[in-house]
Amino acid sequence: MIDEVLLEIAGGVATVTLNRPDRLNTLAIPTLDRLVEALDEAAASEDARVVVLAGNGRVFCAGADQAEMVERAPQEWEPIVRRYLDPVRAIVRMDKPVIAALHGDAVGGGLGLALACDFRIASEGIRMGAPFTPIGLAGCDMSAGWFLPRLVGLGTATELMFTGRLVKAPEALAIGLVHRVVAQKEFLSEVEELAARLAAGAPIALRWTKRAIHRSLGVDMDAEFEFEIFAQVQCIQTEDHREGVRAFREKRVPIFKGL
Repeated sequence: MIDEVLLEIAGGVATVTLNRPDRLNTLAIPTLDRLVEALDEAAASEDARVVVLAGNGRVFCAGADQAEMVERAPQEWEPIVRRYLDPVRAIVRMDKPVIAALHGDAVGGGLGLALACDFRIASEGIRMGAPFTPIGLAGCDMSAGWFLPRLVGLGTATELMFTGRLVKAPEALAIGLVHRVVAQKEFLSEVEELAARLAAGAPIALRWTKRAIHRSLGVDMDAEFEFEIFAQVQCIQTEDHREGVRAFREKRVPIFKGL
């Protein structure tokens, strides 16, 4: 039986790949469980400092598998819908940078996965969106209601979620939905370059930075300032910080060990 989610760790980078190309990498329940398992394994690995989330085939992820959309009682639907947020939570709680490698379309639940990642690198020609309302579903599915307003602003998020309109790569870049758009022939090297740069960074500093970013979304300014103070006190005591200062003075590339 084909493994629906692949995990490879090399050079400090864990690559988690959705591997259902014949189903456009849609998310069936077993796929969700395996995805969470792979993400948690990558998060726990001492050999991985950064995670790349990718998809095999011509799309990144086309959302939920339509084979799952059968008649069910309300009490059956709630735990299923809840489970679709499990990989999103796994990405957010991971103390490592996560890059969404969007070589193809990211729609529906695929958009939700991409939004949860810390970086989104897109190949030109892709489309992104939350096409839920056109089929009678709420446009806030699988984390879009949380992340979209924070990434692209309330007005743009409102339009995208109400209409379910798909945006192409240039617009996605213009509204802040992705960080970079690159040509298909340069896409893989662009993702690899960013992953290598992050993998060479100071793991402890990146960990506290990610925690601060996500924590800031739900607290007031003073609470975030207190967390920033706490985080910096933790980092300033590390060997990585001392190595960073030495490397700066010696005009060389630092070698961070996560200590």
